[in-house]
Amino acid sequence: MFVHLQGPWTPLLGRLSLSQIPYNNPIIVGAFVFAAVLGLALVGAVTYAGQWGPLWRNWFTTVDHKKIGVMYILVGLVMLFRGFIDALMMRTQQLMADGPHSPGFLGSLHGYLTPYHFGQIYSAHGTIMILFAVTPILVGLMNIVVPLQIGARDMAYPYLNAVGLWLTVAATALVMLSLFVGDFSHAGWVGLIPLTELPYSPGVGVDYWMWAIQIGSVGTTLGAINLIATIVKMRAPGMTWGRLPIFTWAALSTNIIALSSFPVLTVALALLGLDRYFGTHFFTAGMGGNLMLYTNLFWIWGHPEVYFVVLPAFGTISEIVPTFSEKPLFGYVTMAAASLAIAGLSWAVWLHHFFTMGASPEVNAFFSVATMLVGIPTGVKVFNWAFTMYRARMRFETPMLWAVGALVLLLIGGLTGMMLAVPAIDYTVHNSVFVIAHFHTMLMLIAFGALGGITYWFPKVFGFKLDEATGKRFFWYFSAGTFMVFVPMYMLGFMGMTRRLDYVANPHWWPFLMAEEIGIGLYSVSVYYMVKQLYVSIRDRADNRVGNDAWGTSRSLEWITHSPVPYYNFAVTPQVNARDEWAWRRDQGFTSLKPDEYEDIHMPKNTAVPLVIGAFSMALGFGLVWRIWWLSELALAGLIVTVIVRAFATDTDTIIAADDVRRMERAAAQAAAAPNASGALGLPVRGAVASRQDSRRDS
Repeated sequence: MFVHLQGPWTPLLGRLSLSQIPYNNPIIVGAFVFAAVLGLALVGAVTYAGQWGPLWRNWFTTVDHKKIGVMYILVGLVMLFRGFIDALMMRTQQLMADGPHSPGFLGSLHGYLTPYHFGQIYSAHGTIMILFAVTPILVGLMNIVVPLQIGARDMAYPYLNAVGLWLTVAATALVMLSLFVGDFSHAGWVGLIPLTELPYSPGVGVDYWMWAIQIGSVGTTLGAINLIATIVKMRAPGMTWGRLPIFTWAALSTNIIALSSFPVLTVALALLGLDRYFGTHFFTAGMGGNLMLYTNLFWIWGHPEVYFVVLPAFGTISEIVPTFSEKPLFGYVTMAAASLAIAGLSWAVWLHHFFTMGASPEVNAFFSVATMLVGIPTGVKVFNWAFTMYRARMRFETPMLWAVGALVLLLIGGLTGMMLAVPAIDYTVHNSVFVIAHFHTMLMLIAFGALGGITYWFPKVFGFKLDEATGKRFFWYFSAGTFMVFVPMYMLGFMGMTRRLDYVANPHWWPFLMAEEIGIGLYSVSVYYMVKQLYVSIRDRADNRVGNDAWGTSRSLEWITHSPVPYYNFAVTPQVNARDEWAWRRDQGFTSLKPDEYEDIHMPKNTAVPLVIGAFSMALGFGLVWRIWWLSELALAGLIVTVIVRAFATDTDTIIAADDVRRMERAAAQAAAAPNASGALGLPVRGAVASRQDSRRDS
């Protein structure tokens, strides 16, 4: 029934054996030791602090959309670090392996990575950064912010929300496990056909890649259903479509893309799985298949995916710029329409990824024009942001720095994207690092937007700000690293350097490769400041506490409730009166109003079922990778039974009594009124600080 593979196989362990553990590779051994020491340190710290019980009750089994969003972001940041290490290794390899006389180390003819190992790192870097770093961070932000912005108590399907998180965790765990047990795909993050077919990749690397993406895609699809349903059905009274915050419009557009595109990727990977496991030939050119079928299916998903990650970043910019410009967003209607237009046009551009593959001039011309059309709604956004900042009282606090940096990258990436939309130019620079530089410029724009969003909404979730001084150092080193890495890469692309090179034959490119390595060094310094910012912020959290409005000039509905947000979000479902509800209440003097009476609040109970589903999904993926059939069957049966048992559960909800709500609201109000909770009741931060200084001077 299954394809017979060469090599040992046992009923108990399938293809898995001690020889599959790369203990003779010092790089992997070092990575394992680092991960093991860090993991043991975390386990020891949690055990010493006696926090396993609270961690289980409050986080691992939670269905609270805010905590789920935080865990999404933590997973994304961990994978962002892993992807950065891969980038550091690739840049260092190319610098060391430049020219025929470059020395070799660790068994490599040039540099320190063998071609096969370099191919795995190359594939892992792209897969991780796009699917398991940027995507979870942005999904986490949407999880946290969207229900708050529309006045909802939680997501439409809290249990499903947790399932999506733990499926993502299972997928990332498979990717991380491939580093120490077996290997990873060497066929690029896109899964280049025919390299992913069995004759070219008989090992388990492609299987790790395929099943990790497949499991993660299911989680993303479930999340898309949930967010769309939440936005459509859970809006507070008065929250009409014309009052929806722009970040929520961006989230809606994003998840429409996800719901319609990720199933296409699921089909493409399912057909590849049939080829690898059952011997079909959907993509085998010599056996009646068509490799272009995979290429079309992948990029029909792949290019909408680009806008799936860029639209939430645009949404964060649209929230940050008005706050720190202290004025409403210019062109609200056109901004919302532009998000929907980008989502629609995202489906008409996928073929520009293979202009060189022999399509007719008419086909190339159509997709060239469609690609250029995306520049129109994107340009609308840029001009709206610029007009918002025009003659504004701008404050360049850390979130605003990230937003402005993102705008600079958008201009560079957008202009180079328009160049690549021309088939003649694409023919000239195809497969060069110019294309890589353009793509990374857009991804760095997304990273800037995401980091700005984390900084902006962090105090709303945790009740205290991130440290401003270290945050600005983080921003400047990160920005310097971005330009030092990718500006030389644009130049190398024009000079003819192609992508995926583990050995660089032209020694004249060395100065540019050295500049990229310096940029990687600046990125490393920025990582230090990111960790330091988090440490200093937690250490000094008592001094950096905030009230409802952390920034003093915020505008949308999430700033009405307490910081940190209680798990029921709003004591009373808010009545929305204006587009920028919090700014309207601040202008009208309604920031300190309290309800006359409270009502019981209906909320979902925590549950361990999503974690169990994630564990079974990881076991299923691992069993399929190594062809351990008993493990796969047991995990699949466990998944089915768990889902069925949960479907019959009735004790899934709880009621918060009105008296308890009143008590918690009173405690939160007292904490917000403390002297160091700046901006507690809508008082602008500057004004709050000035008032405290005046009172100290008077005393």
